[in-house]
Amino acid sequence: MSQQITYRRVYEETSAQDGRRVLVDRVWPRGVRKEDAHLDEWLREVAPSTELRKWYGHEPGRFTEFRRRYLAELGDTEHRQAADRLRDLASHDRLTLLTASKDVDHSQAAVLADWLSGRR
Repeated sequence: MSQQITYRRVYEETSAQDGRRVLVDRVWPRGVRKEDAHLDEWLREVAPSTELRKWYGHEPGRFTEFRRRYLAELGDTEHRQAADRLRDLASHDRLTLLTASKDVDHSQAAVLADWLSGRR
C-alpha cells in the first residue's frame, strides 16, 4: 500500500501533492460545483451508511464507537466493492481522501486513511 494517503476538506485548494483526489462523502458537498472539485472519483458507496452518519452527528465523543461501527461496515456487501476500489487506488498512487466535514480528524476520511495505511 502507498504510504502517501492523506485527507482533507474538499473546500481547500488543490495541490500538486494530492495525487488522486477521491471524495468519500455520501452526499455532494454544499457550494461545490462538480467542475471545480477537481476529483478523480467520487466513491459515495464507501461512505458510512446514512443511519451511522446520522447517529454519529460529528460528535467527537462518539468517534471511537463511530470508527468501530464504520470499520465493520466496510466489510459489508454494500461497501465492499468501493472499499476494494479505494484499496486499489491507494496501492498505485498518492491518494487524497476528500470530505466536506469541518472536523476532518473525526471524519470517515480519517478512518479510511488509517485503514488503508494499515493503522486500525
